[in-house]
Amino acid sequence: MYGLAMHPYLLPLLAFAATAAIFTITPGLDTAMTLRTATTSGWKAGLAAVLGICLGLAVWGLGAAFGLTALLAASETAFTAVKWAGALYLGWMGIKLLLHPRSSLAHEQEEAAAGQLTNRPEAGAAFRRGLLSNLLNPKVGVFYMTFMPQFIPPHVNVQEFSLLLTAIQAVLSFAWLGLLVALTIPLGRFLSSPVVVRRMDRLTGGVFLLFSLKLALARRA
Repeated sequence: MYGLAMHPYLLPLLAFAATAAIFTITPGLDTAMTLRTATTSGWKAGLAAVLGICLGLAVWGLGAAFGLTALLAASETAFTAVKWAGALYLGWMGIKLLLHPRSSLAHEQEEAAAGQLTNRPEAGAAFRRGLLSNLLNPKVGVFYMTFMPQFIPPHVNVQEFSLLLTAIQAVLSFAWLGLLVALTIPLGRFLSSPVVVRRMDRLTGGVFLLFSLKLALARRA
């Protein structure tokens, strides 16, 4: 008790970390994108997608810390614009994966054999997909605006404490999604089979379409 009294901010931080961890490990769009990328494009592309996802979360966290995402909560027009941009983006990716799933990883393997910059083009595309999937989801911004204030104690610098909570969320997300990427490495031969690649693309496409529909029907409240 004495130690906690000496650190009045420890309990809010621990409570936030525990709650954020539950949200992080709950399967969702980030999980689907990470697994699909790592299994079909390799662990390097998987980590690139994770970095993009975490950067997207960090941007929304920064916006919440400095009040930028308050615009989404207050403006129906701003919320609707970002919402439909995200829904269309996820819908487009979902339809493309459903209609044109890859049947093998031959293209990526040929690039690696030719020594083309250790698969950097695929990693760059994976990073952009991870980043955009979060930046174009206004519910992430609203989540930060409504979730983080519950863990900010009185008499603190709100911006600095919000940035600390954002950093905790980003670290938790990177650790969990990075673990998922690592788990795909021992299963590389199985996951690179044509049947698994094709089914993984179609499964991910279906998940993206579901999240596109969910986002399109979302409201600010």
